[in-house]
Amino acid sequence: MAASAETEYAVDPAYLAATPFIEKDHPLVRALAREAVGDERDPKAKAIKLYYAVRDRFYYDPYAVELTQAGMCASGVIARGRGFCVNKAVLMAAVARAEGIPARLGFADVKNHLATARLRALMGTDVFYYHGYAELFLDGKWVKATPAFNLELCQKFRVLPLEFDGETDSIFHPFDADNRRHMEYIADRGTFADLPFEQWRAAMLQHYPYMNQSGQGGDFAAEAAAENQNQSPSDPSLA
Repeated sequence: MAASAETEYAVDPAYLAATPFIEKDHPLVRALAREAVGDERDPKAKAIKLYYAVRDRFYYDPYAVELTQAGMCASGVIARGRGFCVNKAVLMAAVARAEGIPARLGFADVKNHLATARLRALMGTDVFYYHGYAELFLDGKWVKATPAFNLELCQKFRVLPLEFDGETDSIFHPFDADNRRHMEYIADRGTFADLPFEQWRAAMLQHYPYMNQSGQGGDFAAEAAAENQNQSPSDPSLA
C-alpha cells in the first residue's frame, strides 16, 4: 500500500525547532527571514530568497571564528555582519526554520586548494575540517545549501559563486573560473539537528592550534584580491 503524502513528507520535529544555536525565534532571525521573503508563500521560493540573503548580506571571514556559543549562534552572525561556513550554515538553518522550512546542518572535511597564503600558513593544512552547510527539506527531499562565500568574495577570489534553486544540491565547485582545483570533499561528518558544539570545538582546537591564540585576525577579501589581481578573467561574471 502506497504511503500517504503526509507520511511520505513527514520529518523529525527537531528540524523545525529552536535550539541554542539555530535560534529560529530570535527577533533578529525572524526579522531577517521576514524581510528576505516578503509576501512569498511558496516554500521553495522562500528558501531561494533566504539563501541569497544569507550568502550575500553576511561576509565570509575565516579569521572571525569564535569558539563560543555567542560566536556560533545565528543571531551572532547577524549582529556582526559576517561569519564563516559553519555559522553561516547555522544562520541559514535558523531563517529556514523561522519560515516553517525543515532544516538541519551537515558537515564534511574538504580539501581547499584556494585559501590565501596567510590562511594556509596559520592553519598548517589545506584541509577544512568540519566544513558546514545546511540542508533544507523541500518537495519531499533534503537539498544541500552552502551559503558560505558571498558574491563579492567570489569575484575577488575568482571562484564561481554557488547558486541555489531549491531542487539541486548547492555544494562547492571542484574547479574555479580559471580551471584551478577549488574544493574536494574528502569525508562526510553527517547531519545534525543543531551544531554539535563540543565535538566541533574539539576538532578545531586539535587541527588548528592558532585558534586558541589571540591577534590572528586579517582581511581575507583583501588577501584574495591581492593574490588574484594578475589573473585575467575567463568568465565575464567574475570580472
